[in-house]
Amino acid sequence: MKIAFVGKGGSGKTTLSSLFIRHLAAAHAPVVAVDADINQHLGAALGLDEADAAALPAMGAQLPLIKSWLRGTNPRIAVDTMIKTTPPGEGSRLVRIGEDNPVYQACARPVRMDEGAPVRLMATGPFTESDLGVACYHSKVGAVELYLNHLVDGADEYVVVDMTAGSDSFASGMFTRFDMTFLIAEPTRKGVSVYRQYKEYARDFGVCLKVVGNKVQGSDDVDFLREEVGDDLLTTVGHSDWVRAMEKGRPPRFGLLEEANRQALDTLRAAADATYEQRDWQRYTRQMVHFHLKNAQSWGNTKTGTDLAAQVDPSFVLDERILATPQPA
Repeated sequence: MKIAFVGKGGSGKTTLSSLFIRHLAAAHAPVVAVDADINQHLGAALGLDEADAAALPAMGAQLPLIKSWLRGTNPRIAVDTMIKTTPPGEGSRLVRIGEDNPVYQACARPVRMDEGAPVRLMATGPFTESDLGVACYHSKVGAVELYLNHLVDGADEYVVVDMTAGSDSFASGMFTRFDMTFLIAEPTRKGVSVYRQYKEYARDFGVCLKVVGNKVQGSDDVDFLREEVGDDLLTTVGHSDWVRAMEKGRPPRFGLLEEANRQALDTLRAAADATYEQRDWQRYTRQMVHFHLKNAQSWGNTKTGTDLAAQVDPSFVLDERILATPQPA
């Protein structure tokens, strides 16, 4: 299951995504965690110290390797014309959650939780001083988009992505790559403003969107969120001494998380799992192609000097049944 956490800056989306990742790991579910935010804090939220978090390899720096490996033997694609939206086709290599492959070897590091299984953590890499004025952060996030476009995941295995804040998630087609999107909203007008933007942008793409109220202090806060977002409000999370200790760098054992907040995490997992039966791989592939053609016309063809529409394999549909098919050597 592919799950995104979105919300305005300061809403608590990184904190809640890290809690959800810990929750899945405690249940021994296979998890890949991806920090795709411009502010790279997911590693620290998962318990890495400052030095280890800073030492995480940047996916954006590994784009040539990622492109070369994913291309496989696909005759429609040349590595030097592969862009962030290039879809897979016959001969492309696909990524599984639990396998070992050069992309994970280069970009992922295991993070051991105090309970359950370790998770694989990948990060886009920080937006550095050298990038200012000459680079767009979305070029770094392009590595994540390529990964998701080539990912074949099944039930009871998870990729959890901490997305960049606000409506920046719509700068590419990556917002359509998820089975479930959890929007973290505080019970304020500013807190729900990103929800309205997201709801409007996502309306025509079948995005499954649920709101998680954060920093909720009482029934008045719940009533406010319900009035503003209606049935999209899935659950709420209140004050947590466990989270406060985590933010100080001294998290207790995860099993000591407050019961009400543990139940909220159960609700999130149940909602994500429920989308499995609604998967439509053909629509997923169509949307992938749609955004690729849009990017090709907007900038890709000019940048590469190639008609990137030729990269599309019209007979290819990304599908779970591919899991049983041997990969290209």
